[in-house]
Amino acid sequence: MKRLLAGAAALATAFVLAACSGGGTAPAAPNAGGGGVAAAGTGGGAPTTSSTTAAPTTTTSATPTPTPTPSTTKPAPTSTTAKPKPKPKPVAPAANPGVPCAAAAASSGTAACVDISAHKAWILQGGKVVYGPVPMLPGRKGYATPTGTFHVLSKEKVHLSKEFDNAPMPNSVFFYPGDAFHTGSLSVYSHGCIHLSASASLKFFNTLHIGDVVQVVP
Repeated sequence: MKRLLAGAAALATAFVLAACSGGGTAPAAPNAGGGGVAAAGTGGGAPTTSSTTAAPTTTTSATPTPTPTPSTTKPAPTSTTAKPKPKPKPVAPAANPGVPCAAAAASSGTAACVDISAHKAWILQGGKVVYGPVPMLPGRKGYATPTGTFHVLSKEKVHLSKEFDNAPMPNSVFFYPGDAFHTGSLSVYSHGCIHLSASASLKFFNTLHIGDVVQVVP
C-alpha cells in the first residue's frame, strides 16, 4: 500500500513539472541506476572548454651594422699630360758686369767697348765678353777721342798717318774718320786714336769686321 502511494506521489510531481516547463524540453531519461543524469556544467550553464594557447614566440633579429658611407670628397684628378711650356721670348743680353757699353752688349755680333775714364777696352760676341779688359790710352787734351756708338769703317794692317809724317799705325781698325784702334804707346796719349799693346791690337784687328759696333763711353 505504501509503494502505491509513493508511486502516485511521484507521478503527480512529474505532471506538475511538465506543466511548468512549457513542454519545451522532455524530461531526461533515468539512467541504469535509477538516478537522474545532471546536466553538464555547473549551475546548468553551457559546458566550458578550457583551451590553453601558447604565446607566440617573437624572434628579434640582430640590428644590422650600417654600411659606412663613402666619403664624398674626391681627390683632385692627377693630370698625366704635361702642358707644353711657352717658348721664352728672346731677350737682349745684359751687359757683363764691369762693361759699361749697353749698345755693344746688345749687339748680336762682334762688338768693341771702350771706357775712356777707366782706360779699358773689351771685345764682345753676342753680348758676352770674349776678350778683355785690356789697357788702352785715348786722345790727349785738344785731341779727345769721340764718344758714342759707331761702326767699323775700314781696316788696314799697317796704316801710315799722313797727318803726322807718315807715322806707322799697325793693325788699324777705323771706327771714326781719322780715329782707329792700333798699336801705340800705353804711356803717351794719342791724337784721338785708341792705343793698344801689339798683342791686343792684333786681336782687335783679327776679330772685328767692317760694320761691327764700336761703343766709346766717357
